[in-house]
Amino acid sequence: MSCCSTSDPSLPKHSDFGQVNAKDSTGVTKQCLKCDGHGKAVSRATVLLMIKSHLLEQAMSGSYSFCPERKCPVVYFEEGGGPHFTVDDLRVRVGLKVKDDPIPLCYCFGFDERHIREEIARTGSTDIPGVISKLIREGLCACDTRNPAGVCCLGEVNNTVRRLKSAVG
Repeated sequence: MSCCSTSDPSLPKHSDFGQVNAKDSTGVTKQCLKCDGHGKAVSRATVLLMIKSHLLEQAMSGSYSFCPERKCPVVYFEEGGGPHFTVDDLRVRVGLKVKDDPIPLCYCFGFDERHIREEIARTGSTDIPGVISKLIREGLCACDTRNPAGVCCLGEVNNTVRRLKSAVG
């Protein structure tokens, strides 16, 4: 089973960053100290795989959350003033945090917003979500560690397709 699997293999798991909140062991929602945005828990492995090598020691312990707020430079934070990591601390661009191309969307298979924009401009539609879904069904994704948010990208890919199609239409 892949990280994006659902009980129905024809329906890939979709992420909705705005509604998933990280909670600590007491059930309290974790908030980013920079923007007060609600965080989503991510594995320490995801954080370690994303941050630059000189910062690894800072993330060797603790529980981290991903800040999904577009305007906030913080990507990962530990509640209570522990270490936090910004977009400048990561080895990859975070699609939710950048405005200029390339804007990564699918970290497993390398699709970015430009790919979708160009296909919609050329054909009026895009097959990219279908390609990603097929690859997910084949168990070939690793979103839990390749995506900085630690979740399946397909929800964000589909949101981007809708936004770009409405801008054209």
